[in-house]
Amino acid sequence: MQFRHLRYFVKIVEAGSFSRAAATIHVAQPALSQQIADLEDRMGVPPLLRTSRGVRPTPAGEVLYREASSILKELEQLPGLLASDGADAEGKVSLGFAISLSVPMSGPFLEACRARIPKVTIKFADGDSESLEQRIISNQLDMAIVFEDELVPTFSRVPLFRQRMFLISSDHFTDLNGPVSLKDIASLPLVLPSAPNARRMLIDRSFANDGMAPNVIAETDTLSSELSAIRAGLAHSILNAGMMGQIGLGQPRLIEPPIWMTCSIISSSDFPLTHAGEAVRDTLVRFAYERIEATKPPGAEWIGPAVD
Repeated sequence: MQFRHLRYFVKIVEAGSFSRAAATIHVAQPALSQQIADLEDRMGVPPLLRTSRGVRPTPAGEVLYREASSILKELEQLPGLLASDGADAEGKVSLGFAISLSVPMSGPFLEACRARIPKVTIKFADGDSESLEQRIISNQLDMAIVFEDELVPTFSRVPLFRQRMFLISSDHFTDLNGPVSLKDIASLPLVLPSAPNARRMLIDRSFANDGMAPNVIAETDTLSSELSAIRAGLAHSILNAGMMGQIGLGQPRLIEPPIWMTCSIISSSDFPLTHAGEAVRDTLVRFAYERIEATKPPGAEWIGPAVD
């Protein structure tokens, strides 16, 4: 088995068809099919299932895809690891941002990277924390900045700050002012993320600890849908952000007693970061600290490393 077999197989799985993969890696489709036939002969089991809609991995192919992705990522990281002996950081790093942090932070952070580590190219991604965690596990991202409730041992992490939860409402609700309790919120219609979701599990657990249940009238899989329902005045939500900066949203209200989530930088516990990855992580720690010190976002409390 050769590296090109693994590379071609991974590209086919990601593209979902031989033709799309052939166009991506600039290899003729018959030649690509022959490489996969060779791979199947070496494995002794078929790695792909052909359907009318394209191809998908068989159970054996799913195992091969996971392991092949890891091998190829290690191979890609090798030049950066060899350059880690004091040389300037150089290479590519894929970084995910929790979507509530992406808009306010990704642009300024890129500017900080260009000033501090100009030879490193950043590939940004955003999404909810759970999807970013899965992309770390599948080796699609090098690291991500996410909000967590329980700190599971699957990841290496650098906790940055604790963030209090807020009741978020439409600006139509002008009669709601000041801090609120879970008892106050229990009578309000809520739109919340679908389970499993760290924020949803924290909210459900917090209500249950007080002998109550949230009045959930709708569930969403995306923050944009959640915010749309709030702006329309249909429901409220509980979010780990006190300065949403969104048109159509009212002033966030602190929840008393406090409910916290932790913002952390996470990476794989199985694969070390490259020299470039470590430089991005260190730059992100400093950037987050300086931003919190400068902007004083409501409900945020730094718990990360000391920054000179």
